Amino acid sequence: MGLATELPLALLLGFLILGPKRMSTMLGQVARVKAEFDKATRSFKSQLTAEPEAPRSEHRQIPSP
Repeated sequence: MGLATELPLALLLGFLILGPKRMSTMLGQVARVKAEFDKATRSFKSQLTAEPEAPRSEHRQIPSP
């Protein structure tokens, strides 16, 4: 069984167990959690790419005597 058959089967099973009202509520919550996760992922990636571009003033070389 691939994802193409498992996902509709899981949705149908959830619909039968939870009912239409609770199923739509659950899918809405899943969508909100996924959106928050994507936002956090984008933020983390942008911080990783911005970090190497930061000024290197903290890494000053000590002059030799």
